[in-house]
Amino acid sequence: MATVELTDANLVPTVRDNDIVLVDFWAPWCGPCRMFGPIFERVSERHPDVVFGKLNTEENQQVVSRFNIRAIPTLAVFRGNRLVWSQAGALPESALEQVVERTRALDVEAMQDEVEGYRRAPNA
Repeated sequence: MATVELTDANLVPTVRDNDIVLVDFWAPWCGPCRMFGPIFERVSERHPDVVFGKLNTEENQQVVSRFNIRAIPTLAVFRGNRLVWSQAGALPESALEQVVERTRALDVEAMQDEVEGYRRAPNA
């Protein structure tokens, strides 16, 4: 799947309705963003089962504020409707491939069980 355009309006439904979503927070004036864009696109072509979305920070201030984006590019990774990783800065292609593979390998059910365990734990 090629990259898709994400906005304030469609980010939440996109994350909710897909198992793995990678979001590239970028801006047209950002040099590192322009360098990372083709890498993001190439990796997206190799993983058609993963949603690769680009969110223009200049045009989507609600999401930028909600996710407290302070630097661009920033990559946010969602799995099972949860933010599982986020990092500012452009990644080399091999590192982005590793992010995709490690995200695929996450055991979402175990993560949910762990979260539920913390919620049930008595206060110390």
